[in-house]
Amino acid sequence: MHGSIAVARETLLAMLAAGARLAHSGEFTRRAFLAGKLDLTAAEAVAELIDAERRGDARAAAARLAGGLATEVERLRAVLRDGLERLAGALDFPDEVDAPEPPALAADVAAVDAALAELAGSWERGRIVREGVAVAIVGPPNAGKSSLLNALLGADRALVSAHAGTTRDTVEESLALGGGVFARIADTAGLRATEDPLEAAGIARSEHALAQASIALVVVDGSRPLDAGARGILARTRGRPRVAFFNKSDLGIAGFDARDPADGDALAGSAHDAASVEAVRAALAHIAGDAPDVARPMLGTARQADAVLEARRALADARATLEGGHPVDLVAADLMAADAALGTLAGRDATEALLDAIFARFCIGK
Repeated sequence: MHGSIAVARETLLAMLAAGARLAHSGEFTRRAFLAGKLDLTAAEAVAELIDAERRGDARAAAARLAGGLATEVERLRAVLRDGLERLAGALDFPDEVDAPEPPALAADVAAVDAALAELAGSWERGRIVREGVAVAIVGPPNAGKSSLLNALLGADRALVSAHAGTTRDTVEESLALGGGVFARIADTAGLRATEDPLEAAGIARSEHALAQASIALVVVDGSRPLDAGARGILARTRGRPRVAFFNKSDLGIAGFDARDPADGDALAGSAHDAASVEAVRAALAHIAGDAPDVARPMLGTARQADAVLEARRALADARATLEGGHPVDLVAADLMAADAALGTLAGRDATEALLDAIFARFCIGK
């Protein structure tokens, strides 16, 4: 082994002496971009493809790498440039070229904006593919939250105890809901008033997880009459996406039978019953919705989402000008601003600082 290390060391020293160097992060992809073989959305997709942990992530990145997003953006830019060319022709040759009619130009602007709105929505939908929908398991202590998490995962991930307040920290895992949809599901400390500083810190984290979650999975002990804590958490989570699960039906259903009419869609079952666990999984999947169609153009980075937002702002100004009855040529600046914002998606006008920031995410070389 020592001999191999020595050979490798000597080889490296020889390479350095000959002027060789190690490749920088993302150097090969950056060269392809600079050579015009990739646009910036495809270059970013290379990094996303490398980092993909699930099939949905990989398919979405592969679609961007194949140029789906770039093709859609160029189609929209072509519409904007057509309007700009007609405006320029009317300004340069007013006797020969008619200015575009405001209603027709407004229709083009509206069509581009609608397509950009769809792309903007894909950024949030894409987060479900990349990160999973956030689910927080909340409820009073000793309701069986950790048991339910373990049952959903099919593994003993969280500690389970008959003593209330066992869970002090948030435990987060990835859960497949089916249909290509994943959840980031967090087991949290039981919500109750306490003077224990450590438990209080865990409860504060529970409140934060609940506030950040897209779906609340409320677990209460349905085997006995509901106390103030159980009724409180059920009441405060109404009106938001949630699944209410009255646990411990194997011990009784007194709490479930006495539930408030507003909780009529709640589930009753046991974390130790496979059918109950699957019913909870199905309810979560129903709220989370179907996985987005990754074959359709989809934004993959915050940079891309910001560019689309900037373009839509410029188009909103153009629409306001046209609807206000102002001279049609005044929209030229707004159309140019929208076109420039979309141009940053492809990255042809990207600054060195932006390129450095993007390619720094890559592995060495790549």
